[in-house]
Order: sequence, then structure tokens, then C-alpha cells
Amino acid sequence: MITAAISFAPLAIWAYLLLGRGWFWCCRERDDTAEMSAIDALMQSGSPWPKIAAVIPARNEAELIAQSLGSLLRQDYPGSFSLVIVDDQSSDNTRAEASSAALAAGSAERVRILAGGNLPPAWTGKLWAMRQGLSALEATDEPPEFVLFSDADIAYAPRTLRHLVAIACSKRTVLTSLMVKLNCESAAENWLVPAFVFFFQKLYPFAWVNDVRRATAAAAGGCMLVRRDALALAGGLEALRGALIDDCALGALMKRQGPIWLGLTEQARSLRRYPALADIRRMVVRSAFAQLRYSPLRLVCTLVGMITAYVLPPVFTLFAQGPERLAGALAWILMTLCFVPTLRLYGRPLLSALALPLIAALYSLFTMDSALQHWRGRGGYWKGRFQASLKKAGGP
Repeated sequence: MITAAISFAPLAIWAYLLLGRGWFWCCRERDDTAEMSAIDALMQSGSPWPKIAAVIPARNEAELIAQSLGSLLRQDYPGSFSLVIVDDQSSDNTRAEASSAALAAGSAERVRILAGGNLPPAWTGKLWAMRQGLSALEATDEPPEFVLFSDADIAYAPRTLRHLVAIACSKRTVLTSLMVKLNCESAAENWLVPAFVFFFQKLYPFAWVNDVRRATAAAAGGCMLVRRDALALAGGLEALRGALIDDCALGALMKRQGPIWLGLTEQARSLRRYPALADIRRMVVRSAFAQLRYSPLRLVCTLVGMITAYVLPPVFTLFAQGPERLAGALAWILMTLCFVPTLRLYGRPLLSALALPLIAALYSLFTMDSALQHWRGRGGYWKGRFQASLKKAGGP
């Protein structure tokens, strides 16, 4: 009886995920399904395009920042658009590469490069760099209406900003964010990156994020367009200064001020490469335990849930008999079907969905490793900084 009950638990989970969690697996929330009508509405309104400024935190980004900065300077945006790069005490040629890229684009007058100051207590590195860039904008005579917080490793198609602003204006959002297309070239990326996007959508169903009636809130840190006045009313970046997962913390903060919108895009892509399994492990380990709010109980529940939902279906399919095998097989089929749209988004073979149980097991190990690193006082490691102390990090 106990075995039978356990065998049907994954089936119940996947039936719920398939039908009851905002249709997250369909990948429906995309900028290309909203952008054209939004642009038409903005153009027909006759309103001027708002003033925008981008803030780009950059720490040791010499390899990628020129390409990222160049794509921003080539934006086909009808309104005023300038950039502030905050060189976060880089030990490489980040500042020089950014300056050269601005000169090469003939747009040096639109680019300001700041030398980042020392990291204050209770702040994480990226948020402190964002705060310094925002402060520089607020000190100008005419601060921008919107601020685009962008990572230094994102390449944008020429009309991305136009589309992003049109969505923000037509939907009257206080935060508009794009989940950029992650790099997917190496074997490690091909197998693990689509699953990362799938898990993120499952955790934060985009349709729920975009629904003002629901509390679910999130953002994707690589590309976040924020109404500056709404951010100030929310308490500014100081309100989440210690948050390791800064994007989702910002999403939660801003949704208390008004509607937010998060969608997938193929107009912006990450230049960051993860050539080996160890590179992806480090990326996940950095923040996985923070996602669980540093709670051992949440860790145990998460691991039990991952094993139940992902590992048990193939185990029962391959080794059980009768109803238990049937329940396991049905759960595995539902799991596979749910993963297919994300694989299609990334151009991966659909049969690779059958490997999701193994991939989920790997992510479970990464999550355990994240907790271990935190307990050792080495949590949140990124570019030479351990940003998660033994105490719970700040933020909402």
C-alpha cells in the first residue's frame, strides 16, 4: 500500500504542474506576442518616447562588455537613451574596453563610466554597483523616466529597447523584464541550460508574475526596465541591498507598487558561456540556497520534492510492476511533455526530454552543494567575493 501511494505521488504532482500552475511549461509569455500591438498603441497615442538611461554593473567583464555595450548603442530607439557603466573595481581592462566600444560606436557623449567605490557592509556587489549608477542619474538635472538595469554580458537586437518600452507603456508596468536567451552551445549548456529555464518558469510562472491578482513576483536580472519614480516610492535599491537573488527581490519589491511583466525573448541573448559542467555548477551553487532563504527545512523539502517528482517516475517505470509501473510511466510522460516547449525554444532534440530526471538529480546535487558552501562561510561566491554570510542575507 505504501509503495502504491508513493508511486502515484509523482503522477499527482505532474498533473498539477501540467494543469494547475499557470501553464508555465507552454512558454507563452513572450515579448514577440505582445510587442507589435504595444508599439502600435504607443505610436498611435502620439506621446513622446520616454527618456531612458541604462545602468550596467561591470566587474571583470573585459571580454564581453564591448559587444554588449555596442549592441545597446545601436538601439533603434526614438527617444533619449544614455548609458552609465559602473566599473565595480575590476582587475582587468573592463573600463578601457567600455571606453573603446563607446568611441568605436561614435557615441562617447552618451556613455558615462564610473569607478565603483568600496563595497559597504550589508550590500551585495551587484546591487551596490546598481545603486551607484542610479545615484549618478538622480543627480542630473533631468533624470530619466525609466532605468534599464542590464548585465554587461547581454547582446541586444537593435529594436529590443523600443519593444521593451512599448510593453511597459502599454501595460503601465513599474517593472518590465526579459528572460534573455541563454547561451547554449557546449555539451554542458545543451543538456543543462534549458532545464534551468524550465525550473525558473516552474518556480515563478510568468503568467502569475504578470497577473496583478497574484502575489507571485520575479524578474530576470540581465534585463530589467524600471520606472524610476516607482522604485523611489518603493524605498529604492536600499530596500533590498543585501539580496543575493537581486532580480527576484526587485520583482517582489516593485509588484507592491504596481503591475510588473516578465517574458521570454529571442531579441536579447546572454554572451556568458558555460563550457563545462563545473561552470554551470558554480552558477547554480552561488544562489540556490539563498533561493531557499537559507532554511534547512526548505532544503530537505526541496530535495524530497525533486526526488519524488523527477527521479521516482523512471525508477517505477523501469523496476516496478502493475499499477506502480503504469503510474510511473504516466508521470514520466507528463514530465517529458512539459519539458518539450522549452527544448523547442532552445532548438534541442525533443527526445532529450527523457533525460530530465538525470538533469534534475544533478541540480539537486548542486543545491546541496550550495547549502554546504553557505555553512562553510563560502556562500554566494562570484568574481572573488563571498556574498552570503552565515547569517541570512538581507532583502525583502
